Amino acid sequence: MNAAEIQNLLSSAIADAAHIAVEGDGGKFNVTIVHPAFETLRPVAKQQMVYGPLQPHIASGAIHAVSMRTLTPEEWRKMKLFG
Repeated sequence: MNAAEIQNLLSSAIADAAHIAVEGDGGKFNVTIVHPAFETLRPVAKQQMVYGPLQPHIASGAIHAVSMRTLTPEEWRKMKLFG
């Protein structure tokens, strides 16, 4: 799988995401997702939301590692302003 395929998969599976970005190759990917639901979810629930659509590809070996950043829209806004 490549980054664009993973981004399309996550975009289809996670409705109403404000932003989804995927970088990487060779089975190792960095994912950034901005979603208002992250305001009320615990860290494990956030991870499950991202891993859920990716699980078949992780199980098949197409994806070896996923590093994720899950942000609320406000956290994303601050990150863009202040780095």
